Order: sequence, then structure tokens, then C-alpha cells
Amino acid sequence: MSFLFSPLELRSVAFRNRIFVSPMCQYSSEDGMPNEWHFVHLGSRAVGGAALVSVEASAVSPEGRITPWDAGIWSEAHAKAWKPVADFIRKQGAVPAIQIAHAGRKASCNKPWAGGKPLAPAEGGWQALGPSNVAFGHYPPPRAMSLDEIRRAVEDFRKAALHSLMAGFDVVEIHGAHGYLLHSFVSPLSNLRSDAYGGSFDNRIRLALEVTRAVREVWPGDKPVFYRISATDWAPGGWDLEQSVMLCRRLKEAGVDMVDCSSGGNIHDAKMKLGPGYQVPFAEAIRSGAGIPPPAVGLISEPAQAEQIVIPTGRATPRKRWAWRWTGPINTSVAMSAPWDAETLFSA
Repeated sequence: MSFLFSPLELRSVAFRNRIFVSPMCQYSSEDGMPNEWHFVHLGSRAVGGAALVSVEASAVSPEGRITPWDAGIWSEAHAKAWKPVADFIRKQGAVPAIQIAHAGRKASCNKPWAGGKPLAPAEGGWQALGPSNVAFGHYPPPRAMSLDEIRRAVEDFRKAALHSLMAGFDVVEIHGAHGYLLHSFVSPLSNLRSDAYGGSFDNRIRLALEVTRAVREVWPGDKPVFYRISATDWAPGGWDLEQSVMLCRRLKEAGVDMVDCSSGGNIHDAKMKLGPGYQVPFAEAIRSGAGIPPPAVGLISEPAQAEQIVIPTGRATPRKRWAWRWTGPINTSVAMSAPWDAETLFSA
């Protein structure tokens, strides 16, 4: 039997296989609200046979958005708008998930296809926040967060988890990667604080753990919590795999069920060593060192390759019904909700 298409259970949530659709930012919201674009984008992935379909990084506060067009989950109104999407994903046999996020010092930018550069207040931007006033590359320096602002961020994540539950999601993932707020706090290259949130390893991971505990406290005990991590900054003196393993042990103690293992995003000129499955070794190290399931992402595009590992796959999916297309090369099958036969599908 194919391992890739074998079922998985975390707490009370059953996944029909090991293929997850990762969060993919669409930059297509107004005031953080999902719309018809999100329904079609996510719904089309849900009918493709994947076990989990995750909503894009959804900001826990307006200032936590990467762009003014990011999705959000900071109010009950957002929860109500997301509910039809979550319900449709579930009806197709997939588990609906949401990633909750704060962009930190990488906030207030334009859409990628409009250049992606930081926006000034006159252009609809705002003051970005971070652990210290250390800029990300050419971005304007963020304002170092006060202790009150840090406490408010923890509360924002807690409320976002409650709104996610109200929306009907079965999995919530905390975004702690790619140079956004939580990642910028754990890295000694972006966190130069000298208080309880900076300096030592324990201090730098304090916010990540406080957010995790706040989310786990309000998230039902029978539903999983995921955490997305950048396993390394790919830069000397920065966040690295050894520290990631140590953090993951603490995340497991705090109630995290799975660590979504990525890398980079915190240092603008980092030299990443790309190649097929280049982040799989990080996931393997976290699995063995922290004893927590770590899905791997990044340049995993072939079924035989994927069969060897547990994967949530995002931009590498060539077609919206790609999970079914992967069954042939590894001689298995997967249930789908397609209203047509395989001959019609594969002749398209």
C-alpha cells in the first residue's frame, strides 16, 4: 500500500492521506475579507483529493498583514466570511485548516506583481513592528515593540484562534517562519533586545511559546495545532537547525501536534542551497531530535519522491486535481468528489 496515500489521524481529526495543500497568499482581499476568488481557489484544491487544504496566511490584526490585500481573521465578521469556504472544503472530504500570522517587520508592502516594495503611509501603508529596529534588507526599519504591544500580539493570536474555530476550521497553524513576527523574535540577527524577549535562547523563543500556549488554551483539545518554522536563516550567526530542534521540543510540550518545516525568509541576502527536496533533511532532524511529526516542503514535485516523505505541497501542484494524477505512478487510488470520470479528466 502507498504510504503517501495512507490515512493519518491527529487527535480526533482524520486525514485521508498524507498530502496537504499549504497556505498560499493570494493578496486578493479587501479589509482582510475572503471573497469569490478564495472560494474558487481553495474549493478547487479540495476536490483534488488532498487530505488537508489550508487557507492562506491570515493576519491576526490589520497591522499584521503583509499587504493591504492580505486575508485576515481578526474579527467575527472575518470568521463568518470564512465559514462557507471551510464548510465546502470539508464537504469534499478534506480537512479545512487556517494559518494565522503576523507579518512583523515585513508588513505594509505592495502586491508582489506590483513590485512588492514597502508602502508609505500616503500609499496605504503603516508602521511595521518588530523585536528591534533592524530592517529587513531595503525595507524601512520597524518600530521595536513595547511590552504592551507584545502582550497585545499574544492576545491577537488567541482571538484569531477563537475566530478560526467559529469559522469551522479543524486545524490552526501558527506562522512562525519566513522572517515574519515570530521568526524575527527567535533569530539573534533580527532580535537585538535586552529585555525578557531578547538575548538568550529562552528569551528569544518566549513570544513563540506564549503565542502557542495562548492558541492551544482556546483551541479544542480534540483538534490539532500546527506550527510553521524556518529551520535556518541560512546565514552565519543566525537561527539554525540546532536551535530549531530545541524550539520544537518546547512546542511539543506546549501542545503542538505537527511542525511544518520550511526555511529562510529572515535575511534578505541569505544564500539558500536549493534543490529537489532541499528542506527534507531539516524535517528529518526535527523528527528525530524533537519527536514531533514535521511535514517537509520545497521542490517536492514527483510522486515517487513524495512517496518517501510526508508532504504538504503548495506551489508545486500543477493542477487542481493533482492528487488524483499522482496515484497512477505509484499504483494506488484516492477518493474524489469529481462529477466526471477519469477518462474525461485526463483527456483535458
